[in-house]
Amino acid sequence: MKTGTLVLLRHGESLYNRENLFTGWTDIDLSRKGIEEAESAGRLLAKHGIYPDICFTSWLKRAIHTAQIVLKEMEWEHIDAIRSWKLNERHYGAWQQHNKEAIEKEVGQKRFVAIRRGYDTPPPPLQEGDPRLPQNDPKYRGIDPALLPKSESLKDTRRRTLNYFVERIAPELVRGKSVLVSAHGNSLRALVMAIERLTPAEVVKLEIPTGEPILYYFDETAHLLRKEVLKTTPSDQS
Repeated sequence: MKTGTLVLLRHGESLYNRENLFTGWTDIDLSRKGIEEAESAGRLLAKHGIYPDICFTSWLKRAIHTAQIVLKEMEWEHIDAIRSWKLNERHYGAWQQHNKEAIEKEVGQKRFVAIRRGYDTPPPPLQEGDPRLPQNDPKYRGIDPALLPKSESLKDTRRRTLNYFVERIAPELVRGKSVLVSAHGNSLRALVMAIERLTPAEVVKLEIPTGEPILYYFDETAHLLRKEVLKTTPSDQS
């Protein structure tokens, strides 16, 4: 029986992660620590013999660069890398580029947690004319503006991410392929929620660590067989 392997990898620490800023669709790069986390993830995958047949990333460079670093570390750069905006991070609307602690003080802990960790409450949307709107970024000029978010809840993020997973990624798993998905905290939370059939209440507690590969094994009917998380040890850091 063929076994498909899905490797979910949240990008390494970004410059905005380091500064405790909401990032969302802001196209910010990895920090030095984030680069090291991606290198460590590549060594972990190689150590466990997990060599992907194909790679998927978002359109954001912190996810793209994480995948590139991982594959370079593995000496496995020949595989196809497919990118989609549907794997982008959750769009944090007007909160993007703002400090998380400052936002929490402004809106109060209860509302802050409901939006940041909850399932169906989006942040305040970007207003028309805001330069941070995706349609102002040349990379999205080929996308119908009606499809581009002004802000998103996790529910919204799940809708687009899961749609892409079913259409493009799952068929690779059914064929018994090993698939690397380098994406973001919330786009991966959305996928994990669907794969593990978590409820909105359960997903509140779900955190995806940066640079830590999460493996799911599927049979040829896309039935989940088991899950494994690869942990870094001191020897993996060298």
